[in-house]
Amino acid sequence: MKRNDGEFIRVRLIQESEGATREHNHEQSSRPSGPATTDADLLDAYSQAVVNVVETVSPAVISVFARDADGRGGAGSGFIVTPDGYAITNSHVVDDRLQLMAETHDGDRLRAEIVGDDPATDLAVIRLASSGLPHSQLGDSEALRVGQLVIAMGSPLGLQSTVSTGVVSALGRSMRARDGRLIENVIQHAAPINPGNSGGPLVDSRGRVIGINTAIIAMAQGLGFAIPSATAQWVLSEILAHGGVRRRQLGIAAQVSRIPRSLVRELDLLSDFGVEVREVVPRSMAARAGVQPDDVIVALAGRLVTSIDDLHRLLMTVPADQEIELTVLRSERLRTLHVAAAKQ
Repeated sequence: MKRNDGEFIRVRLIQESEGATREHNHEQSSRPSGPATTDADLLDAYSQAVVNVVETVSPAVISVFARDADGRGGAGSGFIVTPDGYAITNSHVVDDRLQLMAETHDGDRLRAEIVGDDPATDLAVIRLASSGLPHSQLGDSEALRVGQLVIAMGSPLGLQSTVSTGVVSALGRSMRARDGRLIENVIQHAAPINPGNSGGPLVDSRGRVIGINTAIIAMAQGLGFAIPSATAQWVLSEILAHGGVRRRQLGIAAQVSRIPRSLVRELDLLSDFGVEVREVVPRSMAARAGVQPDDVIVALAGRLVTSIDDLHRLLMTVPADQEIELTVLRSERLRTLHVAAAKQ
């Protein structure tokens, strides 16, 4: 009897448990899922992320006002990167300006001076006449991904402390600086910017500056461009350490030239084009290396050269204190020349 009663009780408990489980599952399935609540939560999280970034970064964002010798003025944006007043802006905002003034997020107007200007990257470093200032942090632009949220801050059309949001639209764009050099790895983004945003920060969702807004395309919408923070970090360190950006200057006048196809095959070259030297500046680095007029440069530091832009880009990648190997085509033969390290 005990055994039978025990089995009966066990079976009954199992049946009751299964019934309760079915009833619980039915209740769960009959409850509304509430998609509107979920969407609202996502939007609130997005909004709060933007608010947090603005509250963190905006105290370091400045408006920059400049006047030239004729009294003509211009305006742009910038952001403070050290508590003792060093700030980054665009070169074209401060170029050839004799008087600079910066206005902080709190409305304080401070005198400023140019510490270093680099038109080749459209970046400049200025210093505000103050200390103990809020400052922002440069992030890692090389970790950016297309589609990532970005926030643009600055003073477009004189409207101080303006914020706009968008996404990274593309990476690795190129654009021309005012001196004709090609600026590499430019960030294309969809955060609306306008004249006056120049020099202002492009920030990620963690409040790190990953770009410096520099250009828009007239009559276009949603096309903004920013110099990557990796470039800004390099320019900043060069200017603070040396007062300017050190670049190799070969000391040549050159043009792109087509190499005869028969010679390309014979020498197993990788391209039909090279950079033909038209003139060598006396006592220049190229002259000391033995470069001659009519040489065709086909490689620098082991990398292919097919254009003037290639030369500029590759010269920037080799540290100034290192020798450079230059491969030239001369009298239908390849020759290797050695460009000495730049003097410190």
